[in-house]
Amino acid sequence: MLDLQRLRALHAVSVHGTVGAAATALGYTPSAVSQQIAKLERETRTVLLEREGRGVRLTAEAHQLVSTAQELLAIMERAETELERRRGVPAGRLTLGAFASAARGLLPGVLAALAARHPALDVRLSEIDPHLSVGMVAKGALDLAVAHDWDIAPLPVPPGVEGAVIGDDPCTLLVPREHPFAGRSTVRREDLGGERWLCQPPGRICHDWLVRTLRTAGHEPDIVHQADENPTLVALVAAGLGIALIPRLGRGPLPGAVVEVTLDPTPVRRIYALWRTGASGRPAIAETVRTLQENWAEVSAQPSPPAPASRLP
Repeated sequence: MLDLQRLRALHAVSVHGTVGAAATALGYTPSAVSQQIAKLERETRTVLLEREGRGVRLTAEAHQLVSTAQELLAIMERAETELERRRGVPAGRLTLGAFASAARGLLPGVLAALAARHPALDVRLSEIDPHLSVGMVAKGALDLAVAHDWDIAPLPVPPGVEGAVIGDDPCTLLVPREHPFAGRSTVRREDLGGERWLCQPPGRICHDWLVRTLRTAGHEPDIVHQADENPTLVALVAAGLGIALIPRLGRGPLPGAVVEVTLDPTPVRRIYALWRTGASGRPAIAETVRTLQENWAEVSAQPSPPAPASRLP
């Protein structure tokens, strides 16, 4: 009989791509995951992983087992969900993935509130980009994801995943204090041609949104500097190196050298909580989503105060 824990280890390698990443997700050591898969190979008398450069590649037989493992894990999840639903108390481990600015600006308060209210609930947070976290929810690698999309870049949701809106996060134009836009209350998208832009790298939702939006307005963006983190982009704006469109969530206070200007119409990204349909009845999911929405109301209502001019975030 196949061992479920060994199948879970193989499934994790399939989802996360490497033994090391699978071990981190499962809370094991890489050697423990390798041992589980080696035992599974002996049980099945089948080669499941093959060396490929510095990593591994799943064989065709391994992919078949992964498909079976996903079905079994879904059955286990439904059983665990029903037991938790009958108890009516949020409990057990819940793995949560969130994009960077939500992890920084929203999740600390959410995690603290959940820990205080529900000591039997063990929430584990990982910072993960939305284009990865949604698929990880679908495959069972995460229980819940906090993700976002934009008006011209909707977030694709795979079958078997459902969600709820947490809130809308407005995006504002940040410019150096000496920039001509700094003296204006609003700027239209048609006025953005010829600017030097600072944004996230290609493949990130914010980057793709900026490029599409400017091209729709008739401008080819001149992206001069790229950085993953919004505080880095704010620092580049403060140094006078360009302008940036940055959402407010998790942005932090602005230095005195940076001015916030409203873009008309204002870009808005929508924040979602996503989970597998089979886990909908789990009290831990319902309570976490409720707490996310509750804390969003507090976070989004807070003003964005300027920081002293001598300090950068």
